Amino acid sequence: MDFSCSKEGNSNFRKESISLEKVGETSKLNAFEIENEIELKEREVTSEKQLKIIKNANCKIKVSSVELITILAKKIAKDNKGYISDERFTNTNYLKENRFTIRVPQQNFDKTLDSICKLAEFVDHKNITTIDVTEEYMDITSRLKTKKEVKKRYEDILKGRAKNVEDLLLTEEKLKEIQEEIEVAQGRLNYLSNKVTYSTIQFDVYENVVPKEEPIVYSPGFLDKAEEGIVFGWSVLEYLVLIVFYIWPLIVLGILSIIYFNWFKK
Repeated sequence: MDFSCSKEGNSNFRKESISLEKVGETSKLNAFEIENEIELKEREVTSEKQLKIIKNANCKIKVSSVELITILAKKIAKDNKGYISDERFTNTNYLKENRFTIRVPQQNFDKTLDSICKLAEFVDHKNITTIDVTEEYMDITSRLKTKKEVKKRYEDILKGRAKNVEDLLLTEEKLKEIQEEIEVAQGRLNYLSNKVTYSTIQFDVYENVVPKEEPIVYSPGFLDKAEEGIVFGWSVLEYLVLIVFYIWPLIVLGILSIIYFNWFKK
């Protein structure tokens, strides 16, 4: 029983650690210890760090002409190196409204927002929100660098420092896990970078419309009547042609009768 336990323990230890004697490490140093060693070096607190702020705004404004203000807003966005990411226009008998979203570089955020709001007759509301993602950004950046260095160490092992096939398989498996973690971290970092670099402003631009009275009785115009006449005339012609096809035996009989009587008189 003791021998069995000892053998199982050695096997588990073998799977958890990879031979690193050739790179100056002991065989007891596993991946967790490698990451900790590098991460402790990278997590030094710096006196200066760049703030990472996500700025968003939503604004609802009343304007004299939705179409005109939309054109001007697009020009303002373009002049500030921004763009319209989506747009939804609604037109009813009482209201015209256009909702569009502008993505603009953060340094032009305030200028773009204020310039478009100045075009309004009345500002219903204007809300600005900021989210500080500096800590998350720095944390992901640090972890990403750590993961890349850990990956490099395992790649060195895979190039010839692993002692046997089991070490090679364990190294490849660990490399795959680290690569997946790197891709996830890089994706999140790219998302945060985009949100920080480009701010989002959503505008609801509306215009009140005086409702027009709908006519109680519909009175067609000349063109409508002309169209109806053409359709009716074509229908009559179509029916006449069809009648000819239906009574063609009678027509033939009538023609033969006329020919016979003419011949009999002669």
